[in-house]
Amino acid sequence: MASAIYILDSKGAPLIFRTYRGDVLQDVPAVFRRHVLDEDESRITPVFIEDGTTYVFVQHNNVYFLAVSNVNSFILQQVAFLRRCITVFESYFKRVKEETIRDNFVIIYELLDEMTDFGFPQYTEGKVLKDYIYQKGLIASLFLDDTLSTKTLPAAVTGMSGVTPWRMPGKYMYNNNEVLFDVVEQISLLVGQNGDILSSNIRGSVLANVHLSGMPQLHMGLNDKLFFDLNGRRTARNAIDLEDLKFHGCVKLNLFESERIISFIPPDGKFELFSYRLSKKMMPPVMVVCHVTRFGTSRVQISCKVHTMYPQKVAANSMEIFIPIPPDADLPLSSSSHGIFHYDAGSNFLVWNLHNVSGKREFNCTAQFHLPSVRNTEALAKAPIQVRFEIPYFVPSGFQIRYVKVTERSNYESLAWVRYLARSGDYQIRTS
Repeated sequence: MASAIYILDSKGAPLIFRTYRGDVLQDVPAVFRRHVLDEDESRITPVFIEDGTTYVFVQHNNVYFLAVSNVNSFILQQVAFLRRCITVFESYFKRVKEETIRDNFVIIYELLDEMTDFGFPQYTEGKVLKDYIYQKGLIASLFLDDTLSTKTLPAAVTGMSGVTPWRMPGKYMYNNNEVLFDVVEQISLLVGQNGDILSSNIRGSVLANVHLSGMPQLHMGLNDKLFFDLNGRRTARNAIDLEDLKFHGCVKLNLFESERIISFIPPDGKFELFSYRLSKKMMPPVMVVCHVTRFGTSRVQISCKVHTMYPQKVAANSMEIFIPIPPDADLPLSSSSHGIFHYDAGSNFLVWNLHNVSGKREFNCTAQFHLPSVRNTEALAKAPIQVRFEIPYFVPSGFQIRYVKVTERSNYESLAWVRYLARSGDYQIRTS
C-alpha cells in the first residue's frame, strides 16, 4: 500500500504526483534528492527509510518512479506496481521519458486513478484499460472539464463482476477461431578452451496469440518428463527440471499444482503465457573448435571446425560465427567448406555466415592474416568466439506441448498451432 506516488525528473523535481492517504508530512522530493541524487553512486539503494517513511523507486530513462508509504508495506509489490506503470504508459505513448510524461500528464493521472484504489494496486491490465481510457478523449477533457474528473470503469473491467477482468464477455468474435503458441528457448553457454562446458542455462517462454470468439476455456497438457520445482521437491533422474516458473494471471494455479494441467481463459491477442529457466548442463547444439597457429614472426592462421549437435531432421535458418581478429591485422584471407565470410573492420570480427544448416554436420574454415609486430599465441587466443543461430522446430530442453483443448459455450470449431524455436543468447567459446 502506497501513501503517495511520485514521478520525478532527472533532477528530482516532481512531474506527476498523486497522494492517497495524506499521512506523509515530509518534503518527498527533497528527501529523495538527498538519498539518491546527492548520494555516492555506490551507496544508493532502491529502498530507504527516512523517519519511519519508506521510499521505493525505479529508474527508467532518467525518470524516477517513486512510491512513498508511511505504513508497513510489501516492498516487492510496490516495485512490481511501479514497473507495471511503466509498461502501461508505454502502451499509450511508446517511450516513457520526461518529455512524453509532460505531454501526457492528463492521461497519466487518469491511469493512476484507475490503477490504484486508496494506494492499493487495483487494475493494471493495459489492454482493457485502453478500451476505456484513450488519449483522444482525454485531450478533449482537458478543455471541457476543469476538475479533470475520471471515468469509472465498468464492473467487467474492475473485476467486480467475475474472475476474468482481462477478457470481457461478448466482445470478441472471429470468423476463423485459432490460437498459436510459440515455444522459444534462448540458450546461453560458455565453453572452455579444452571443450568443457563452464556454464549453461536455458530461458524459455511460451508465447500465445489468441483469436478466439466468446469466452473460451483452454487446457494445455505438457510432456511427462517435465518437472516443475514449485515446492523444493527433488527432481527425478531423467526429468527436465524447470525453475523460476512465472505464469500469466489468467492461469489457474491450483489446477496446475494438483494435476499439472495449464487451464486458463486467455486474453485476446498476443501475450506471454508463462516463462521458465533450466540450469542443468546440456549438450551444446552448436560446438566450435578453434586453433591458432603462428608461422614465423608475423603470419597467423586460425582454423575452426563447427559441429552441429542438434537432430539431423532439423536445420538452422541462419548461423553466424564471430571470430575475433587483432585490430592491427591486415585484411584476412579466408576459405570455408560451407557459407560465406566477410570482415567487419569496425568490430574486428571475421564473420562466418551459414544458412540452412542441418544437424549432425561438420564444417571447416581457415583464415590467415599478418601482424605488424610479433605476438605470442596466448594473446591471440584470449578473445572468445561468439555464435548466433536460430533453429526452428527444436528446443534443447525437451519441453513439449502435448495437446491444447479449446472449449466454449457455442461449441465452435477451432485450430491450435504450436511452433518451436531455439535461439542463441550469450553463446561464447574460448579458443586454444
